Amino acid sequence: MVCMYRGLVTMTKKAFPSSSSSSSVQELYDLCKKTFTPSGTSPASPHAIQKLCSLLDTIRPADIGLKEEDQGDDRGHGLFGLPRFNRVGRWAQPITYVDVHECDSFTICIFCFPTSSVIPLHDHPGMTVLSKVLYGSLHVKAYDWVEPEKMQRSMGPNDSPVRLAKLTVDKVLTAPCGTSVLYPSRGGNVHCFTAITPCAMLDILTPPYQEAAGRKCTYYHDYPYSSFTTGKGDELNDGNEEDYAWLAQIGTPDDLYMRSGEYQGPVIKV
Repeated sequence: MVCMYRGLVTMTKKAFPSSSSSSSVQELYDLCKKTFTPSGTSPASPHAIQKLCSLLDTIRPADIGLKEEDQGDDRGHGLFGLPRFNRVGRWAQPITYVDVHECDSFTICIFCFPTSSVIPLHDHPGMTVLSKVLYGSLHVKAYDWVEPEKMQRSMGPNDSPVRLAKLTVDKVLTAPCGTSVLYPSRGGNVHCFTAITPCAMLDILTPPYQEAAGRKCTYYHDYPYSSFTTGKGDELNDGNEEDYAWLAQIGTPDDLYMRSGEYQGPVIKV
């Protein structure tokens, strides 16, 4: 699995029921294969992205092997109480990552969230990501980097500098809802998710994460704009400090608790 969670996903499998539908996922794969190229050498056109969004908008949980009646409340620990990866109690419920298909050009995957679980603030360098909430409610907070780049000294002498970003998304997505798209430099490329209810999200990432190609996932902590002083000439163009934050790079969070799920939806013919 070439993704930002390599090494964090346990090998416990979560079975998902099979679906009698076979056309939607195959059609999705075929359209991705036609649209995307390895390493994003030829970026997809707006028309091609819109076609994918239209198809994703029609996909239901049953189309990928999820039964809506099985969407129980596997309650998590909440934003400020996530268990550490190496200290997890047996009753703690992780986020489940399901690898549907992966190749050099794109990744199709599913995330199943228990209530209050969190995927922390992270980026998608040089990538386009399409996300479809399949069921439940998910809070999304997303930033784009401010250009030209604005940097400030961090809190401590041994910490990395912080970089200015602008808030682009801060809302709850509740199924059924339309597909969201983020691009390499706009649309909320740095984002985090918090599950309001048990929920699932279908993602297409193109090109996929690949550290050797410079597409390494980096995690961040966001600080209010007022946390750092700015020099003369660095005033905000719109003057609204609430729309801006300073992002500090951090290591992979210890409390990102995930497990690998087994895809049991329709077989994709490659």
